[in-house]
Amino acid sequence: MAYEFIRYEKKDRIAYITINRPEVMNALHPPANEELSDAWTDFARDDDSWVAILTGRGDRAFSAGNDLKYTAAQSAQGEGSSQPRRTIVGGFGGLTNRFDIWKPIIAAVNGYALGGGLETAMACDIILAAEHAQFGLPEPRRGLVASAGGVQRLPRQIPLKVAMGMILTGKPITAQRAYELGLVNEVVPLKDLIPTAERWAQEIMECAPLSVRASKQSSMIGLDLPLEHAINRSYFFYQMLQASDDYREGPRAFAEKRTPQWKGK
Repeated sequence: MAYEFIRYEKKDRIAYITINRPEVMNALHPPANEELSDAWTDFARDDDSWVAILTGRGDRAFSAGNDLKYTAAQSAQGEGSSQPRRTIVGGFGGLTNRFDIWKPIIAAVNGYALGGGLETAMACDIILAAEHAQFGLPEPRRGLVASAGGVQRLPRQIPLKVAMGMILTGKPITAQRAYELGLVNEVVPLKDLIPTAERWAQEIMECAPLSVRASKQSSMIGLDLPLEHAINRSYFFYQMLQASDDYREGPRAFAEKRTPQWKGK
């Protein structure tokens, strides 16, 4: 697929996905969502891509969420009224309803993350934020609901009463407040945002990639299970890890006092 609304690049086992609609604060419309869905599918399938970094172009917004002006224009023109909407694989941003990517994903939030923008960031494993970033679910102020996982994920990622305050008022919080609540892993100046994301990616890649994927899968699936069931359940990537060269390489490298050479298989 040729990309018009995103940038998709790969370098040193890192996949960089950048929302490229700065003129509308990186708000997403269906064509952009389709491009993001395609990029996430490629990342999931590419054995040479171990970590992804998602960000937005410019210094104003990571993503302002759904492109409401586009939606309103389409409605005014009567487009799509006689045909059902196409389902985007993975949901909003190609990610919010996707539960089959076990590689780590880092959100580098370079400004506003509102509505679907916050929902997309919360679907990532790690959130890094520029100092001026803000986070919120303003949908009720537009007569909408944060239905791409926002009202479900936010109460799971920060304290319930704080989450409900944000959800019911639609008011945003600062990057620093998001860090204090545990929604954000690190807050840095904007100029340091991508280097910081790359540092996190490099630190992740110091670990065996199959170990990382097995750990993510076990953690995320286990969250929805009683502790006993979560511990005793069988996990696909853990089984794959046990049969891998990396499973033997780790202890061998430790015994030989050298840096392990991970193969991801």
